[in-house]
Amino acid sequence: MKVGLYFGSFNPVHNGHLIIANHLLQNTDLDQVWFVVSPQNPFKPSSTLLNEYHRLHLVQIAIESVPQMQACDIEFRLPKPSYTADTLAYLIDKYPHHEFTIVMGSDSYQNLPRWKNSEYIINNYQVYIYIRPNFPVEHLYKANHQIVHAPHLDISATFIREAIQKNHSIQFLVPDAVWKEIETNRYYKK
Repeated sequence: MKVGLYFGSFNPVHNGHLIIANHLLQNTDLDQVWFVVSPQNPFKPSSTLLNEYHRLHLVQIAIESVPQMQACDIEFRLPKPSYTADTLAYLIDKYPHHEFTIVMGSDSYQNLPRWKNSEYIINNYQVYIYIRPNFPVEHLYKANHQIVHAPHLDISATFIREAIQKNHSIQFLVPDAVWKEIETNRYYKK
């Protein structure tokens, strides 16, 4: 089985994430997309993160009706901060019959050389890159790295968190189940 690993904080998961994952399933050779919820990204401050179990739950309820999408908590059992190279090594050992492809935005792709064991990742994994505004891809590192022209919503998790703090509605930016869960539990309120 070919699995796209969509790494992220998903703080919170939103419709833009889901549109990208669905587009990949419909327009590439991926059989599944796993949302790998990162407890602590080494490039992001952890003080802005909702608890990882809450973020995982939001991903689970966002995708529960789509069997080709899974929420993955694998990084919860690995040392923090989370490094993609470590996660890949663990997943390959645990799922030797799966083929893993990395899904990332063009912003992350620009930072790829700064990642732990980046040369190994660059040389050994297929990467599907979706374009994010203001982050063009100047060149691809390898032939098996390709741009996927997914539909793009100009929303971000940061925008959603800020809207919540201003008491603005996030309905239609996130799936209804996620919106209701955030409202009920008052996530992201100051």
